Amino acid sequence: MSVVRSAILLAVAWLAAAQQYSFPQAQAVLTKYCLACHQGKTPSGNFDIARVRSPQSIQQNPRAWTRMLARINNGEMPPSNAPAIPLEMRDQFLSWADHRLRTAACADGITPGPAPMRRLNRAEYAATVRDLLNIHFNAGHDLPADGAGGEGFDNAAETLFLSPIHAEKYLEAARTALEYAFADPRSRSRFMIAAPSSEITPDQAARKILETFLPRAFRRPVDPAETASYLALFDSAARRGEDFDRSVQYALQAVLISPHFLFRIGDQTPTTEPKLIGDYEIAQRLSYFLWGSMPDQPLFELAAKGELQNPAALTAQIERMLKDARTLEFAENFTEQWLGTRELGRDIKPDAKLFPEYWDAETQAAIRYEPIIFFQEILAGNLSLLNLIDSKFTVLNNKLQRHYGIQLKERLRQQPVRVDLPEGTRRGGLLSMAAVLAVSSYPTRTSPVLRGKWVLESLLGTPPPPPPPNVPELPEAHGETASLTLRERLTLHRRNPGCATCHNRIDPMGFALENYDVLGRWRTEDAGKPIDAKGQLPDGETFDGPDELKALLLERKQLLMRNLTAKLLAYALGRGLTLEDYCSVDQITAKLEAENYSSHTLIREIVLSIPFRYYERKREGQP
Repeated sequence: MSVVRSAILLAVAWLAAAQQYSFPQAQAVLTKYCLACHQGKTPSGNFDIARVRSPQSIQQNPRAWTRMLARINNGEMPPSNAPAIPLEMRDQFLSWADHRLRTAACADGITPGPAPMRRLNRAEYAATVRDLLNIHFNAGHDLPADGAGGEGFDNAAETLFLSPIHAEKYLEAARTALEYAFADPRSRSRFMIAAPSSEITPDQAARKILETFLPRAFRRPVDPAETASYLALFDSAARRGEDFDRSVQYALQAVLISPHFLFRIGDQTPTTEPKLIGDYEIAQRLSYFLWGSMPDQPLFELAAKGELQNPAALTAQIERMLKDARTLEFAENFTEQWLGTRELGRDIKPDAKLFPEYWDAETQAAIRYEPIIFFQEILAGNLSLLNLIDSKFTVLNNKLQRHYGIQLKERLRQQPVRVDLPEGTRRGGLLSMAAVLAVSSYPTRTSPVLRGKWVLESLLGTPPPPPPPNVPELPEAHGETASLTLRERLTLHRRNPGCATCHNRIDPMGFALENYDVLGRWRTEDAGKPIDAKGQLPDGETFDGPDELKALLLERKQLLMRNLTAKLLAYALGRGLTLEDYCSVDQITAKLEAENYSSHTLIREIVLSIPFRYYERKREGQP
């Protein structure tokens, strides 16, 4: 059974699969492969196999089971010095346990998850300062990079802590941004809305500036006491002899290093039942989801009127916001992290001698932005998300057009634009884009293994387990293997029983993409021999080349849509998903299928979902 088939059983027909798998089978797996570590007075992880006496045992301790299943899925359990669970048995066990956990989680309906306080990440900080001050440079450039958390995104609360170096860098960034803003007349006019005059005292002018600036900076109404505290800073600077501008700048600098600016802080009051989040917080959630920045004036005005609790008003705002150019930042931040293409040019760099074309700055930028602007086009036009698999259009500029060798009637310029693809270009969808193909290759050559893994992990959400220990690397072509194609060398590699099981699952999808070189250009030969792009899954299904691979993926579109929904929901919430969140994922995916995979349906259903719009109820044991 292939990984694709196993995942489909999990995501599409997991109830039927679970009914075919019995609890005694699960107990047998636990006893044979887990009992050595998980028994006695001090079982590893405080997880005692002896207590697993019925299917209900899973539902009694769901968090412990979730941690255990994650470790099995990641290849961390059983440990490397113990016998591994055979892959098919492992898949069946994980599918069964996952079904039991999700059934329990959804038994009482969909419930919201936690809404932790979190810091703006570097991209959000830069965009927020830009929109607040109307400046046009990256104020977050020198901030420390943010690590990935949750489902792999750098906006996840789990990783957005505040370190001492952050505090120092934020102070420097605030000072630099304000100096820039005060020096630029266009920026200055955004916030310096008053000045001392014959009737207006410096204190009155400063108060007017702060009363307008603070609610925008804190993204909520501000009470008089808060305004007074920053006005006191203005006064202290003025008493030191600073002029009006410097005194205002001193107060605004304090605003930009306040936790109320640097953090998104919701209502942390525990409640016995889930409750709707406030209008100003829904405005923030919406703007940071779709724009990666603070709410604009229309959102603030709707929040002030209490209208953002209305699903119709929210839907109207989604439609408005998706037409805004700021969705490019959303497309960039989400797409590059989801697809892994952010690493291209960072940790992953095509060899400069073998692929000098990549090192042309314009070509490199065009390669990077093709999937980003492609995703933005899908959102802006409310197009089907199935275009991600195969499409009749892409995004090109003159350099990328020549790179792919595509003949067009229109003449392209340096600015990327959407173009309809002529027949026979072998393009369309993510799988033929240079950024995707390069990030799933080695610097010097393609890799069916990396490409197959990329399809399984990034598109289908079914990552293969890590390779077992002591498995030899694929040898590079030299000596007797110099005349062999990459496929022929992989065939030799797969003769090792320790390699064959996993490679039979991973490699076929990668073979289908072998006609694309490291930079996504079409080729017909490898090592002087015709490329064989045929693939066969362990269940016997065959396909040949990228077009037939796309057809195979379109047959399994529910799996892609479920993975995309989970990823986008996690990105929107800014945290990892809980078991309860997957109840929403299933509901949203069903709605998406019913509305022909419309991109706006996905965004709308995430925004209207319970996890997005509600606070979590107080759990047992919480203070």
